[in-house]
Amino acid sequence: MNTEPPVFRSEEALLPQPVPADSSTSGAGIVVFVQQEFAAAWEACGAFEWVALSYLALSGLLIALFAENLQHPARLLAVQFLVAIVILGLCLAAERSAERAAIFGERWTTRVWHFWRHWYPHLFFLFCFEELGKLVHLVNPGWEDAKLIAFDYWLTGVHPALWLEAFATPARNDFFQFAYLTYFTYLLIVGGILYYRRDWRGYWAVMTYSAAGYAMGYVIAIFFPIESPWFAMAGAWCGELHGGAITTTINFIEHFGRVRGAAFPSEHVAGSIATLWGAWRHRRWLFWVLLPLVMCMCASTIWGRYHYLADVFAGLATGTLGFVMGTWMMRRRGAVATEPPWQSDRSRFSQSCPSC
Repeated sequence: MNTEPPVFRSEEALLPQPVPADSSTSGAGIVVFVQQEFAAAWEACGAFEWVALSYLALSGLLIALFAENLQHPARLLAVQFLVAIVILGLCLAAERSAERAAIFGERWTTRVWHFWRHWYPHLFFLFCFEELGKLVHLVNPGWEDAKLIAFDYWLTGVHPALWLEAFATPARNDFFQFAYLTYFTYLLIVGGILYYRRDWRGYWAVMTYSAAGYAMGYVIAIFFPIESPWFAMAGAWCGELHGGAITTTINFIEHFGRVRGAAFPSEHVAGSIATLWGAWRHRRWLFWVLLPLVMCMCASTIWGRYHYLADVFAGLATGTLGFVMGTWMMRRRGAVATEPPWQSDRSRFSQSCPSC
């Protein structure tokens, strides 16, 4: 029997060790050090990062292949590389912070790193969507709206955005614009509840569903550029939608933040559906709460002239495929980053109780 006492690593041992300054081996030592740090950072990644970094790699490859279609391809590649480094660095820092907490106890920095490790995906989604405004003509120099306009008319016999104008009133405009704004809360609500309940597997599952659905939509938008009815059918309706404070607010937001392109598939719909599937799987009661809001939000994308009916159908498909793909990835080893040492027995119970 081994009677030697356990050996605990000091806090300094958990930190990166300096490379010896031997002039004959310093270059090779730095390379080895970087390789070790990269391997450790990749090990700290989970399923969400697999999707996020894969998308950055694919879009970066497309930027390199079609660089002549962009004004500043090198700048875009540099920004993407920086984003990837930040993701890897954040994962590694949070992992080492958790290791230190497991040995020496929790500190305020432990909570800070844990928070940012879990909530940075929202900033990543925002970055990717805004970047699409620059990538929309990366492969295809034209707009393909005519195809979707024809599809909508073939399916319904009308142009949905124009047809709905006959029913517009200030009160209805405000209602649907409010429904459109609720999109920004779905992932925050579902993720926030799972985070509060310390259901880390459920939390990262929902983030991965969303990431997979968004990533598929981003790639489709690069190859099939659609600018939306707002631009393609401008002048076909009588005027702008008028309403109260909500309509005024969203018109202000759209004036400064609207991305021209990336309308197919609807990322609003894809993200909402992926999150809704996450609620169904991990918090069933929350699914029924969000379902009517999501249905109204989908309708609002047509009412507000943001999307074609085809965009909505494609968003439903990519959001569902994101859920299917994310479910498969969450079964892989390493899909969830190391659970924090302060996870309680109550939180472990909540992971096995989707209705809680």
